[in-house]
Amino acid sequence: MKLKYKCLVMDHDDTVVDSTKTVHYPSFVEYMEKYFPNVHISLDDYFRYNFDPGVLEFFTDICGLTEEDVEEEQKFWRDYVKDHVPKAFPGIKEILEEQRRRGGLITVISHSYSEYVLRDYRENGLPEPDLCYGWEVPVEKRKPKTWSLERIMEKYDLKPEELLVVDDLKPGFDMAHVAGVPFAAAGWANDIPEIENFMRQNCNWYFKTVKDLNSFLFD
Repeated sequence: MKLKYKCLVMDHDDTVVDSTKTVHYPSFVEYMEKYFPNVHISLDDYFRYNFDPGVLEFFTDICGLTEEDVEEEQKFWRDYVKDHVPKAFPGIKEILEEQRRRGGLITVISHSYSEYVLRDYRENGLPEPDLCYGWEVPVEKRKPKTWSLERIMEKYDLKPEELLVVDDLKPGFDMAHVAGVPFAAAGWANDIPEIENFMRQNCNWYFKTVKDLNSFLFD
């Protein structure tokens, strides 16, 4: 059967796995309570700030962390993630398996470390990605920069229109937009009106459920 896109470029957190609510936000709260007890950020605001301006600016400009503090927070987060495996959203496994069954590529560009992305795929029984670029990518090349996306196109000799980026946050949209790659917004992890409104107005497609994305790709 024909593939709509030869390559899916999946974000990870809150796109493939339900991780902010169950892993990243609890880690953030625990760290802040220990080292910055005057900083209080709700879960909804945590979603908002990770959407825009993005995670680094969120920590430095909004939470007031120095570069050294950010490095310490990342160490704390990595230790936390080691012992907390998020669950894949229902229906994601079926999408990835069908993409692979039809001969398509599955790649990942994430703000989590690749080792944890690949672990999450294994623990959730998902097909192993063909390529994965994570937080270990140097900051000057990291999403929203287009470097990882360009490497995928280069390796598999793909044109921009042959890929689809699926992501829940603005950095993913910015990356795809600059590279001329179609973008599908994953809207199933939260119900933040500002995020949904931006994605609906600016993205090629907005999907509120995993089932809707499946229908778009394969029906």
